[in-house]
Order: sequence, then C-alpha cells, then structure tokens
Amino acid sequence: MSIRVTWYSHACILIQAGDTHLLIDPFLSGNPLAAVSADAVPADYIFVSHGHGDHLGDTVQIAQRTGATVVSNFEIHNWLAGQGLSNLHPQHIGGGFDYPWGRAKLTIAQHGSALPDGSYGGNPCGFLFTIQNKKIYHACDTGLFYDMKLIGEEGLDLAILPIGDNFTMGPDDGLRAVKLLEPRQVVPIHYDTFDVIKQDPVAWKKRVEAETSTEVTVLQPGEHIDL
Repeated sequence: MSIRVTWYSHACILIQAGDTHLLIDPFLSGNPLAAVSADAVPADYIFVSHGHGDHLGDTVQIAQRTGATVVSNFEIHNWLAGQGLSNLHPQHIGGGFDYPWGRAKLTIAQHGSALPDGSYGGNPCGFLFTIQNKKIYHACDTGLFYDMKLIGEEGLDLAILPIGDNFTMGPDDGLRAVKLLEPRQVVPIHYDTFDVIKQDPVAWKKRVEAETSTEVTVLQPGEHIDL
C-alpha cells in the first residue's frame, strides 16, 4: 500500500493510504494559505485533534458532503452529534483502534480545546498512525513534553510537528522534540498562517539536520511526500 502525506497548510494533513483518505484538522475556509477548498478535499476519515476553530475547521461540512467517519475525543464526538453528524467514532487519550486501513492511537497534547460555541472540548490530542509497517506521528497543537520520548520509541517514519511558537512549540522546542522523537523524517507545520506564528522553516531545517540524523522536508501548501 502506497502512503502519501499532503500538507494543505496550518495543521491540515491528508494521508492517502491506498484508496483511503485520512484528513486531519481540516481548517480550510477562512485559511489564507489553504491549498484546497472544503468543497473539493477528499475524506474517508476525518481526525479532529481539538475543538479550536482553526482545527475543527470544516469538519461538519466535509463530513456531510463525503460521508466520512469522524474520529475525535468523546466530548467532541458528542458535540458533533449535536451538529447532526452520525458517522462518528470516539476515542480518547492512550486508546487505539484498528481500522480497515491500519491503526490510530490518540496521544497527549499540551494545549486547550474549547469548541467554537465555548462549550467544553475535552482534552486535546495528537495522533499516532500505524499503516502497514509505517508509523506517522501528527503532534497537532502542543507544547513540548518529555513523553514524546515514549512516542519516539515506537520507531517513527515521520513526525509532523508545529513550529509556529506563541500557541504551540516554536523552533527551539520543535528541535528538542525531534531529539526526543528521533523520527526518520519530519515535516514542520502550524506556521505562517497568521503573522503571530511567522517562522523560517528552512532555517529550522538546517538546525535540525545539523544537530540530529533526522531528514527535514519543508513543504509548501499542497505539496506532499511519499513514504
């Protein structure tokens, strides 16, 4: 099974595993850097890391259009059910589930998770995907935490890490995260969408590759890598 990972900007990632499309944090409408529209992006599964509008994004609209299964924590699951969605699968931190295409486990993330209407969104999370023999960790919105070392012990083929600072890890903590995770490859995300998270990903790439054995791939919105 071929695996293609596309970055649509911010934290929105599409993992194509064979004929299955896994869409993560689809903030597209209102995103000045989005490389695809909510009306066009494919999705068989949608993973929502937390309730903030720039991550929950267009989940409801895309799920209604595609019939995708939405995976989230139990609190967001209940909120989405209240928005009229029924094809939902709740998980929670530390829990994994075997899907037809592979396995998804929810990891901790150090962040917040209020929903757009102010209601409680439960604990934020990251995602650890196992697809065939490949391991992909999408950290989503998080600060640095030492348990990343435990996630790294899984043997990561790819880590997807925020470097924007202000709301998440910045470049310094992003580098420390790479050292804890020790992935084969890393893709930086969650930068440049807004002025307050402007960063230089090429400079970060040079730092990471000078201090670790990890290969950094800097993507432009809409670009992809194959695993």
